[in-house]
Amino acid sequence: MQTINLPLDGRIGPYTLTGTPIELKKRDAKDFPRVVYAAAHVVADPLADNDPWLTPAIDWERTLAFRHRLWDLGLGVAEAMDTAQRGMGLGWPEARDLIRRALAEARTRKDALIACGAGTDHLAPGPDVTIDTIIRAYEEQIEAVEAEGGRIILMASRALAAAARGPDDYIRVYDRILRQVKEPVVIHWLGEMFDPALEGYWGNPDHIKAMSTCLQVIEANAAKIDGIKVSLLSKEKEIAMRRQLPKGVRMYTGDDFNYAELIAGDEQGHSDALLGIFDAIAPAASAAMEALGRKSNREFFDLLDPTVPLSRHIFKAPTRFYKTGVVFLAYLNGLQDHFTMIGGQQSTRSLTHLAELFRLADKARVLADPDMAVNHMKRVLAVHGVY
Repeated sequence: MQTINLPLDGRIGPYTLTGTPIELKKRDAKDFPRVVYAAAHVVADPLADNDPWLTPAIDWERTLAFRHRLWDLGLGVAEAMDTAQRGMGLGWPEARDLIRRALAEARTRKDALIACGAGTDHLAPGPDVTIDTIIRAYEEQIEAVEAEGGRIILMASRALAAAARGPDDYIRVYDRILRQVKEPVVIHWLGEMFDPALEGYWGNPDHIKAMSTCLQVIEANAAKIDGIKVSLLSKEKEIAMRRQLPKGVRMYTGDDFNYAELIAGDEQGHSDALLGIFDAIAPAASAAMEALGRKSNREFFDLLDPTVPLSRHIFKAPTRFYKTGVVFLAYLNGLQDHFTMIGGQQSTRSLTHLAELFRLADKARVLADPDMAVNHMKRVLAVHGVY
């Protein structure tokens, strides 16, 4: 067993790894009883001569290789979402390039499930931004994705949250956009814990009242909606909404705190999945979905339950900085050879936070190679002058 000295409660102490890594095994999405997307991160280029806060530098080879890894595990790719640092380092020009490249890679396979984020992030909120301006911004990004043959995840709009005067403005925007899309979309309701600029989305700070407006939009446009991803970190709210959805409209859980029980479901239904944490724990998610497909619920929970404390730690407040934990775990697992993020976002979590992530990842059995993980953790400790 490997032992490493890690910070805890202001001290450095030994931690001995105990987890047996989950086997990395190729799987097919058709064996899963749920539709499962992992929102995928981007790999920065640490050797680029750029200004990290202003100009993203992306390692395209590693970024696209990671998408193939998800597809190999049977998982779909939710592309250019907030996990890819959309709005936190990744602008629309880079997102558009990412979407184009990822869709081209998907076309080389028969089994690649992919959907792409389209929003209004190229439009800076301001007093001169009107509802019509926001509609045109959505149309521009949707046109770009559809021109590449991509399906749409309709992202929440910071500009709309700033400009809307009430629920009617949301209804107007979504009705107009949904009438135009070529294929059914996934609507993404991203809560303010993920992005403070989205507080009061759907025209009300009360999530239950906001839900009523969202459901009104869905009811009126059900034929153009594959599903809705709800990211409110509340299983009660997700279940309440799930039970009110029109027939044929999926609930995609975005609850990185309670995903295991929401995916398993109850006698009244279940959630499919579109989760950032599935980027970080892809082998466990894949194995769990295959077990659920065999109706082995016990094995499903045995695989996923230990990952929940890890996910809750990665997504702890301020939740918007969760991307740092996702990328750090990719580094520990050798999926990138550095711990650098676009926008310098590797600095948003403390060394103590990363040390606890390491311990929880070991307990969740998602450190693919413990020796390599220890080596990489030691390098991060050394950068901080901790030995």
